[in-house]
Amino acid sequence: MKNLVLYVHGKGGNADEALHYKSLFPDADVHGFDYKADTPWDAKKEFPVYFDSVAADYDEVTLVVNSIGAFFSMNALADKPVKQAYFISPIVNMEKLICDMMTWAGVSEEELREKKTVPTNFGETLSWEYLCYVRENPIKWSIPTKILYGSNDNLTSLDTMRDFARRIGAPLTVMDGGEHWFHTAEQMAFLDRWVRTEAL
Repeated sequence: MKNLVLYVHGKGGNADEALHYKSLFPDADVHGFDYKADTPWDAKKEFPVYFDSVAADYDEVTLVVNSIGAFFSMNALADKPVKQAYFISPIVNMEKLICDMMTWAGVSEEELREKKTVPTNFGETLSWEYLCYVRENPIKWSIPTKILYGSNDNLTSLDTMRDFARRIGAPLTVMDGGEHWFHTAEQMAFLDRWVRTEAL
């Protein structure tokens, strides 16, 4: 049986991060997806084409996805033959995140509707089109999923993550002191233990 692990990085990440997971999935080929999409509607076009091209030669596919890579994957791959998914610091409620960012930036919904896009001082550009898209395309995800979350995640609250995990029936592991971006030696060791434990 041929198994594929498909790694989908987060914003600012890259496909080479997939190399980290080779030792965690020794019986599978591990591919990193170097996608170009930066909106969910672009991901909806790009992700299924790539998935079909790489998954065709395999009996089982596992997703390992990070941050916005999880949101894009849920938006674009929900109906694909995926055996299981590992979500690391996933964005699970994009509407809430956009509304939170609007609050941080002091931007009202009316202002965003009028201006269409509003740059912020924290590096994100708020988009009315993006907000409308996520409202009109709610996530429907039924693939068996395990979630890893850091208690100091600055993008998604624990309550939001718990609600999502409960809704899709996913076990949720919380690293006390973990951040949105798992990158320190301690955080990566925790992530590795989580994958190995959940893979049993």
